[in-house]
Amino acid sequence: MTFIHAPLLQPLRIGAMTIQNRFCAGPLTLPSLQGPFGEFSPDGLAYFEARAKGGFGLLFTGAFHPDTLVDPVHPLDSKQPLKAPKTFQRSAVELLERLDAYGTKMLPQVSMGYGRNALGCFCPSEIPYYHDPARKAPALTREQIQQKIDQMIATAVLLRQCGFPGIEVHAMHWGYLLDQFALSFMNHRTDEYGGALENRLRCAREIVEGVKAACGADFVVSMRLALKSYIKGYNKPSLHGEEEVGRTLEEGLEIARRLEAYGYDCLSVDFGQYDSFYYAAPPCYMEKGRVIPLAAAVKQVVKIPILCGGRMNDPDLAAQAIAQGKLDAVVLGRPSLADPAYPQKVATGRPEDIRPCIGCNQGCIGALKVGRRAGCAVNPQAAREASFALTPAPRKKSVLVVGGGVAGMEAARCAALRGHDVTLCEGSDRLGGNLIPAGAHPFKEELNELNRWYQGQLAQLGVTVELGVRLTAREIQDRSPDAVVLAVGAAPAVPPVPGIDSPKVIDCVTALTGPDLPGQRVLVVGGGLVGCETALGYAQAGKQVTILEALPDILSAGIPVPEMNDSMLRDLLDEAGVVRRTGRRLSRVTEDGAVADGPDGEEKLSADHIVLAVGFAPRTSLAPELAGAGMEVYQVGDGSRVGSVMTAIGSAYTVGRML
Repeated sequence: MTFIHAPLLQPLRIGAMTIQNRFCAGPLTLPSLQGPFGEFSPDGLAYFEARAKGGFGLLFTGAFHPDTLVDPVHPLDSKQPLKAPKTFQRSAVELLERLDAYGTKMLPQVSMGYGRNALGCFCPSEIPYYHDPARKAPALTREQIQQKIDQMIATAVLLRQCGFPGIEVHAMHWGYLLDQFALSFMNHRTDEYGGALENRLRCAREIVEGVKAACGADFVVSMRLALKSYIKGYNKPSLHGEEEVGRTLEEGLEIARRLEAYGYDCLSVDFGQYDSFYYAAPPCYMEKGRVIPLAAAVKQVVKIPILCGGRMNDPDLAAQAIAQGKLDAVVLGRPSLADPAYPQKVATGRPEDIRPCIGCNQGCIGALKVGRRAGCAVNPQAAREASFALTPAPRKKSVLVVGGGVAGMEAARCAALRGHDVTLCEGSDRLGGNLIPAGAHPFKEELNELNRWYQGQLAQLGVTVELGVRLTAREIQDRSPDAVVLAVGAAPAVPPVPGIDSPKVIDCVTALTGPDLPGQRVLVVGGGLVGCETALGYAQAGKQVTILEALPDILSAGIPVPEMNDSMLRDLLDEAGVVRRTGRRLSRVTEDGAVADGPDGEEKLSADHIVLAVGFAPRTSLAPELAGAGMEVYQVGDGSRVGSVMTAIGSAYTVGRML
């Protein structure tokens, strides 16, 4: 019998370095991985070791780690590439010793800087900042450019002394500084660093030539390269790549040829930049493997290895692409956060055991944007492997979990892993809770994968699952558990307006889990994330859809939606022809549809069906009735506070690890 994932498990030669398989853990911005002097923190050491133990052949550090970022805020912040090189070196030597035990290699990223992606930084030319287009970034002088290149070379020398086999240059992607130099749209210089493509690539050439001269020809140098920008202008993404003003694929291929000629040993390719953030960090709305045709094109024009990242978290798809010669290895960033043992599970024939990345961007990149700790929505231990791990319980307990949604399943999983005797009771006939309606959208299949993963884990751990069992407080007490975890979830809210009991009115959960709506005109009341995704699903199915939202804009209520998800969802709604009626509140339901109150008075909206997506409310808690009953009582998930998959899993893990 042929093992379809065999291509992923073959060694790969990159310059003078050989990696043991085709799995690469992508570079991610995770501040908890560094200590105060730029060294690898205890969590950082544990994080990378977990992914080495999990089977990744090659690891990348994120470029914004203080240990390898030349330009943290100001382009001339310091002539020293590190705050404390000796402190960093000691931690790096320890890390490399740990990685070597598993046969894993690591390439730290070395960055020339943020450029316009961060306020206060310099650019090739005076161009608008991404986060504040009204302000323009100052241009670098020729002397400053050379100083930055020298700093990168000095950093590479230090990394060579630590024992790293090479570096990855960050980056001619995502619109960072090197990308800005390469893009004619952003580089308006008239000196030797501007104008023709050869000049716009001069920094990239001088970096690799300088690093090779200082560190030796056997020191591997990779380049992170976006093959296409997908932008129409500053802060204007292009959904399908039309009206491209950034990098076209044709130019991306020419850049790849030149980078190979300059001496780069491999290219780690993807697409997009901050202005098209949903390509740079693709959300669940983008199909998996969309970058493969671009990688296949570059494979035809260069001989050096092509590593490929960006929604590549499908081992079947990845193995097939490698077997067909379209790419040489996959770079898994967010999937490596969700499951550090991803390669090991593929190698041992257990792909169904991979905890899936759900493309939500809330726990990783989205968290950084709103000032939260960066980690993973589905793996609360990510980037806290040393400080927030599950440990065996000192005493075995009987634990009763009430509710089989994502929070209940996570609480049961954690409790079982700690050694407790766990029973989970779910009132319906299946596990999953609100994962089930949310996963009804074709673009949210990862939620179904997550549901199946949890059910598989509970079965493997021996958790007793009782379906169709709705427990009262008395029945819970009669079972006499040592601890009870209430994960009863939340139900859709219903606004108290006239006519709301009309047969044409249906809540979003019922709409998504029931039969298809027969009528063509659908009014979705509520323009939060649930409402917008519901509207998109109906529109893509061919219906005429209108969103009614009381706030001035959609996607404004509830937990903040990461900007890449927000941006792509808006563009998809526009493409699907979804009408938005914002600043208007549902007043009453009528025979023809509904009436909304707005700034100009009443507005009649025709509809065959009205789908309510105005939020959720926690179900009634049993906790007060269990007070004083002689057992530990905890509430997790939406039953405690309505949130998201991330908050539900996070609260359940926090409680579960301490039971």
